[in-house]
Amino acid sequence: MRTLLDDFSKNRVLWITLGILSALLLLATQSMQLDDWLLTVLRGVAMGAVIFLAAAGLSLIFGLMDVLNLAHGTLFMIGAYVGWSAYVRPDTIVDLTTPILLLTAGFLALPGLQALIDHWTLPPTVARVWPWLAAVAALALAAGVLPQYPISMWDAGVYEQSPVVWGLALEQGTLVPPEPAAFGGLHPIAAVTALLAVGGLGALAIAGWRTQPSEARVPLSAWALAGSVALAGIGLLVVNDALTAWLFSLDTTWRFGFAIVVAVVVGMALGGLMESTLIRSTYSRPIYQLMLTLGLGVIGMQAVIAIWGRPQISMVKPTLFNGTGDGCPARSLGDWLTNQCATIILFDARVRVYNELFIIAIGLLVLVAISLVLGRSRLGMIIRAGVQDRAMVEALGINVQRVFTLVFAVGTGLAALGGVLSGPSTGLTEGMGESLLLLALIALAIGGLTSFPGAAAGAVLVGLLQQFMVKYGQIGIPLPFLEEPFKPTPPLVPASTVLLMVVILLVLPQGLFGRKE
Repeated sequence: MRTLLDDFSKNRVLWITLGILSALLLLATQSMQLDDWLLTVLRGVAMGAVIFLAAAGLSLIFGLMDVLNLAHGTLFMIGAYVGWSAYVRPDTIVDLTTPILLLTAGFLALPGLQALIDHWTLPPTVARVWPWLAAVAALALAAGVLPQYPISMWDAGVYEQSPVVWGLALEQGTLVPPEPAAFGGLHPIAAVTALLAVGGLGALAIAGWRTQPSEARVPLSAWALAGSVALAGIGLLVVNDALTAWLFSLDTTWRFGFAIVVAVVVGMALGGLMESTLIRSTYSRPIYQLMLTLGLGVIGMQAVIAIWGRPQISMVKPTLFNGTGDGCPARSLGDWLTNQCATIILFDARVRVYNELFIIAIGLLVLVAISLVLGRSRLGMIIRAGVQDRAMVEALGINVQRVFTLVFAVGTGLAALGGVLSGPSTGLTEGMGESLLLLALIALAIGGLTSFPGAAAGAVLVGLLQQFMVKYGQIGIPLPFLEEPFKPTPPLVPASTVLLMVVILLVLPQGLFGRKE
């Protein structure tokens, strides 16, 4: 009892603020029916779950690395579009994976190549020139091979072959797998050899530009990893057509699971690449970080427009969440599993299973999983220690830089996960990343910039407020001294979240759960 009283005394402003917010949520039941209130709450929490997936990544990255990644919204959008591609056109993903693996294999051999060239004794002029020659050769070879490599893909410039038409075909059940792309004048063995050479020459150029020597001996693990990736790329090329046909034959529920995995892997890969090649050199220059990540976000958005086009693209819900007809809406969990209904009745409210239940479940799963990793694992201990004192952690022999890269990759992977999950509920648009980034930043400011639980709390508050404002725009808010209920206009919906942020920061400058500086 005394502990509770001490905690309340120490954080009374926080507890009072949370009490007021809870009271306002309960007061909303006085102006609407219970089923409407429940449905609005579920929609708000579901929206908060999507915001949380982006805000959690921002919180992890900022808390450990003091990097505010303004490209996070674009990565959210890329996750949605890549997930759509794996869901609707898995043949494109399979075709692209082989050249990506072959190119990556060459760059993975970088440590081994670095160790080899450290033993070279060359004249100074030759040592300065040969890395540039290797880079030019890699670019020339790539320019000659990549345009000829067969990739089965849509055409955003032709409506009949655009992503809009492919998405509608899957939704209407008329999707016919396209003919697999075939090698023309380029022989498969020549293509594989050339792509491996491109990666190897690129890695050789990077090794030549480095000035610090590597280990004295050639690390066999680097060669083994590069060889394994190269073999995986070659094996995938051999089974390309069979794998593509199998993916198209899958039920959309399983294919959506495949899309989630692909989107998260791509998001993590892009995040790790961004951190290791661009952001790592700007740790001590925060202004450059903001400018760099903002620029990367713009480039990513334009790349999405160039590949997928500007129109909104639909993404049909998986079969497990899209059933209609007899037995629907479901009355129980058993009914839903039997009939795979799109909706279920909860307390007389008709709830969409995917939009209001599945997304919330994924958000809770991520919250619990990340909390356990941060609080119970060795990696979490290293992350928390690195936030407090990076120099001390490095003195213990821990490679903090690798931890930074991993955390950045996990953060961008969470953003990509939020993007692919939001696709079936909201569709895909070129502006979805910008609006999500703004909401995630507001949620972080409300919950506390470096607090992972704060990111969850802030995201849920933002989602609830927006959904209640939308609902009150329909039914109105009964206010004293007004003859008619006040109905918030659409512009007040985003403005209300900014107002909530301002009020909370005036009362708690560090946010609800942020650290006091």
